[in-house]
Amino acid sequence: MSQPSSPEGLATSSCPAADQVSAGNTMWANIRALLPNTKEDLKLDFSEKVEESVISLLQQARDLLYGAGSLCSGSTRETCLQVSEIIIDYSWEKLNIGTWRDVDKDWRRVYSYGCLFKVLCMCSEQGTIADTIRVCDMGLLMGASILDNILVRIINVLQKHLTCGKRSAEEDTKESCRKKIRNDHTTVPSIKSKEVIPRVHCPSLEHFRDNYLIPQKPVILEGIVDHWPCMKKWSLDYLRQIAGCRTVPVEVGSRYTDEEWSQTLMIVNDFIDQYIVNKNSIGYLAQHQLFDQIPELKQDICIPDYCSLGEGEEDNITINAWFGPEGTISPLHQDPQQNFLVQVIGRKYIRLYSPQESENLYQHETQILHNTSQVDVEDPDLVKFPKFERAAFQACILTPGQVLFIPVKYWHYVRSLDVSFSVSFWWL
Repeated sequence: MSQPSSPEGLATSSCPAADQVSAGNTMWANIRALLPNTKEDLKLDFSEKVEESVISLLQQARDLLYGAGSLCSGSTRETCLQVSEIIIDYSWEKLNIGTWRDVDKDWRRVYSYGCLFKVLCMCSEQGTIADTIRVCDMGLLMGASILDNILVRIINVLQKHLTCGKRSAEEDTKESCRKKIRNDHTTVPSIKSKEVIPRVHCPSLEHFRDNYLIPQKPVILEGIVDHWPCMKKWSLDYLRQIAGCRTVPVEVGSRYTDEEWSQTLMIVNDFIDQYIVNKNSIGYLAQHQLFDQIPELKQDICIPDYCSLGEGEEDNITINAWFGPEGTISPLHQDPQQNFLVQVIGRKYIRLYSPQESENLYQHETQILHNTSQVDVEDPDLVKFPKFERAAFQACILTPGQVLFIPVKYWHYVRSLDVSFSVSFWWL
C-alpha cells in the first residue's frame, strides 16, 4: 500500500527510537500499512446509543494518529495513549452492565477501537510486543470486529517479531514424561455391550440423515477427520508456538457446578504450565472465540459435511474449543443444538442419556443451571436421587480421530481421561 504524503495522511517519517532498531522499524511500517490511508477512510460510524463525548474522544485519537507529527512525537503519543485509555475504561463499564447478550454491539466496537489506538501507541514507541498482543486479544475477546478484523492482522505482524512460545527439547521431554506418568493412573470405566454407542465408517450424507439425524440417534463417525491437519500437527509444543503468548479465557475448577469454579484470563503458556504440565489444579480452556481469535488453528479444521443437512446457514455454526488436563469434567447437561464432538488429542469418557430420561436426571431448578443435572454421574447419591438408577444410557471412550454425534437435547456427561483437546460444532 502506498503511503500518503499529504498532512492529512498517516505520517511516514520514522521515529528516532525506531530508527535505532531495524526490526522494530519494519514492524511499525508493516502495522502502519494495515491502516486506512487517510483519517477520512477510518470511519467512526456509531448509533445514537454512543454518546457524542465518546465519539469526540475517538475522533481525537484518530486525529492524533493521522496528524502531521503522527505518533513519533513523545507528547503526541502520550496524549493519544491517555485518550485511548479513557475510551477503553469507559466502554469497559458499558460492557459490564447487565448481561452480555444485552450489550449493544456498538459499545463492543468502541472498546475495540480503544484497544486499536492503544496498540498503535505501544507499537510506535517500541513497547513490549507480548503486552501489545495482550491488548489486541482483549479487543478480540470483549470487542467486535473493526476495519476488516485489523486486530487479528496486527497480531500476525507482531508474532513475527516475538520469540516466546517455544520450549527446549529437554523441557519437552520432561513434559512428555510427566504427562505419561499422570495418564498411567487414570481410571478408565468399563462399558457394557448394551451401553456401547454404535460406530460407522464414513457414512454417506443420506445414510447419516436417515439412520441417525432424523431418528435422533447418537453415533460415532470414524474416518471423516483423518485428513484434517490438526490430527497430525496439534500437540502441546505446537500450541505453544502458535498461541503461547495469547490471552484466552480459562475456567478454573474441575466442573462448572462446583462452588469454587471461576473464570479468568490467562496466557496460553501459563495455562499449559500450570494446569497441563505441573497440574497444580484443574483448569479448562473452553470457548467459542478461540478459532476466530487464532485463525492459524481454524485453518487446521473443517466444518463436517454432515452439518449441511441442517436447516441453518454455515455462518450460524458455533465452533468450540475444549482443552484441558485429565480429570476435567463436564457435568451431565443438555444443549439446544445438534453437536459433533471431534476428539483431536487424548481420550474422553462420555455418557449419553436420551431426553426421554429427563425426569430421572434431576435437573437444577435455577434458571442458570436448568439444563444441568444435579447428579454426580459416576458417584451418584441414590438416596437423594433414587430415580437416577433407572435411567438408561449409552457410553463410549472417544479417542483421537473419532467424531461423536450428540443429538439436540441429548444429556451428556464428559470426563477427560488424558490431556485432551476436542472441537465441537453446534448446528441446527
